Amino acid sequence: MSFEITRQLPGTPFGSVIGLKGGGDAHAVIEAAEKSPDFLAKALAECEGLMVLKGMDAIAADPAFLVRISELFGPEVEDYRRTLTRAEAIHTGVPEIMLVSNIPPTSRKPPALPDPPLTADGQIPVQYPHRRGWHTDQSYRRPPPDISLFFAVVPVPKGQGQTMFANGTAAYAALTPAMKARIEGVMGLHVQPGSGRSRDAARTGETPRPLEPHERSQPQPIVRIHPVTGKPALYLCEYGQMDWVDGPIVGMEPGPDGEGGKLLDELMSHLTQREFVYVHDWDKGDLVIWDNRCLVHAATWFDADRHERLMWRTTVHGNPGAFYAGEEKSWIPAAAE
Repeated sequence: MSFEITRQLPGTPFGSVIGLKGGGDAHAVIEAAEKSPDFLAKALAECEGLMVLKGMDAIAADPAFLVRISELFGPEVEDYRRTLTRAEAIHTGVPEIMLVSNIPPTSRKPPALPDPPLTADGQIPVQYPHRRGWHTDQSYRRPPPDISLFFAVVPVPKGQGQTMFANGTAAYAALTPAMKARIEGVMGLHVQPGSGRSRDAARTGETPRPLEPHERSQPQPIVRIHPVTGKPALYLCEYGQMDWVDGPIVGMEPGPDGEGGKLLDELMSHLTQREFVYVHDWDKGDLVIWDNRCLVHAATWFDADRHERLMWRTTVHGNPGAFYAGEEKSWIPAAAE
């Protein structure tokens, strides 16, 4: 059996659904992927960093399948015990899997419902700042992870709990020449959520908690050159994963209302325009794979009082590009090596 790109994702110029020619269940997909180990990684680059595999239900019965697929995208599927992840959010049997769930003990709350919950044309809002929570996975580590895989074990009903993706490559290409020149070589300052350095915390005067050396804020380029495609892409987050005490933009006026914040707001608003965004409505057994080097994403609200949600995520580290060549992992204390 071999793979094919069966269709483009609806309503967006990027992303594709991948399937087997002639069909086949998740076991057949995994067998074909391991026989053609370069196909999925190449396809991910061709569809600008976003792909969907449908009907991968077998992963729920055997989570090792998710690790096997993850291994096709890089040499290191990360062990979440060593990535600044809360212990209760780590799969007890497979530490390469992070749990994203409102089910105890994880008890992760969904984001708030935007106000208003729909735009004037009746669609869910996607553009910042009406939509908050846009980020790229664990950008507060250096080097940050390359690829994320997200699997729906127990999704919530359609119309809730969607995941949105914004295309940093297309958004960068659409910037004016003046803005491209302005942000060339500029660095954003990223930090782990919960450090007391979010925009809201800085605005209310919260005292940031002391950071251990392996938790320190990390500078990342606002524009990353993708190591596979060679294309530049916007690379930044908003609110919780940026350091709003000493940043969010290195070398610019810091703080929630400084010049650095104004630049970030302008770029995030541009990046999350609907023309650059795909909204995924989950089915049970969906496996969505995305490239953190050129996409940002955000979660949407769901009724956590009525519905349980369980998603599994893996991240792959291994080809972050020449910018990070030779760097030690910032998030691992020296004594742990």
